[in-house]
Amino acid sequence: MATNPQEPMRKTRDALTGLADQPSARETIARWQREWPSDTIACPIQAMLITLGRIDNVNVAFGELAGDGALVEVAQRIKHFAADELESSNAWVAARLNGGTFLLLARQECSRERWQWLAEALADAIALPIASPEGGGSSLRLWPRIALMRVTEKDDPESVLERLAAVAEGMRESNRRRIDWSTGEAAHAGRSNRQFEADLLAAIDRNEIQILFQPQYSLEDDRIIGAEALARWDHPVVGRIGGGALFQIAERADHIAHLSRHIVARALEEALAWPKHLQLSINITPVDLAVENFAIDFAQMAERIGFPLGRITLELVEQVLLADLDRVSRVLDQLKLFGVQIALDDFGAGFCNFRYLKVLPIDCIKLDRSMLDGVLEDERDKAVVHAIVAMAAALDLTVVVEGVEQEAQREFMQAAGCKAYQGFLRAKPMTAQEFLRLANS
Repeated sequence: MATNPQEPMRKTRDALTGLADQPSARETIARWQREWPSDTIACPIQAMLITLGRIDNVNVAFGELAGDGALVEVAQRIKHFAADELESSNAWVAARLNGGTFLLLARQECSRERWQWLAEALADAIALPIASPEGGGSSLRLWPRIALMRVTEKDDPESVLERLAAVAEGMRESNRRRIDWSTGEAAHAGRSNRQFEADLLAAIDRNEIQILFQPQYSLEDDRIIGAEALARWDHPVVGRIGGGALFQIAERADHIAHLSRHIVARALEEALAWPKHLQLSINITPVDLAVENFAIDFAQMAERIGFPLGRITLELVEQVLLADLDRVSRVLDQLKLFGVQIALDDFGAGFCNFRYLKVLPIDCIKLDRSMLDGVLEDERDKAVVHAIVAMAAALDLTVVVEGVEQEAQREFMQAAGCKAYQGFLRAKPMTAQEFLRLANS
């Protein structure tokens, strides 16, 4: 189920996507309101209803398998987005209500400007190409509309869903806005895309992009073996912006390469003081791998900074591989010659094209955090994890697990044969100074 670590598991979930279902979403709103202290302000609940256009066309053009796969991918994107952008929230829940309709709820104080910006960023993330299950580099796109509201003390679960549905229907009929409020008014104090793009460039120049590190642990003995570098930006208007949304802003400004290079350089510089046995994991983008000389440029940067290439793992997601698999393979081969390790990130989300494991020089697969949903209770989920680990062993790949939040999950993944893990069970993302203290303790 799609809840944050502080939220208990719901009783029911959507069979296709694993998100909460509509009854669970209703129960969540009611419970939050019921448990909120009566002598304080009304429970601060923010809601957004996401409706997908073209999903029926996908079913007709590509078949129901593709349509179901697209819905699963959208669910994963919503969950990942919420985990990144609502990480400081007291609680959040993602649900699939029906068909191509999803709901995201957050229990937190949040300005109208930030909630609207979050909706815009989530819409951009959902609209990115989705790999076709047929492979061959083909992809499809879905176009979301998002209705927003701030739940008041007069609202109950039924009225929340009714108000959001009315806004969604109005947007569908007018075919104009993709983001709208239940009040009929958009937030006027927000910033335009152009302003955000200018803000981002200024933030890069002023070194305001913060690099955090998510510690990674060996499953064999629980020792720290490295960390994944993550980018965050505390924007003066909308607050904290996670790495995914950062790159969406950079993409609109055509500055992805600039942002990526800045983050990589900062991460390498911060990691220079680490103990020599620790590995640094860095995410790379489609724009990075589109450059033919990326491998050489990356190696020269690491050499100039003084961080050994043999202690670097570059993580890429399926999205990176959609455009030109042959070119990506050539670039990765070059990186391997320099001693860089390659990891396929978010494995288990989306369509999981196993051809990548066959044709690319990959050393490691990182199991998506969604693979942990229900793994302790569902025998089918356990069987899937065991099958993936067995396949990885046959291909001489190590398996790292993301999103471990319970000791029982860690123990299961250790018994299953995974080698390492990261997640809130041991540590949340932290500054370079905090990580160095932890590594030296």
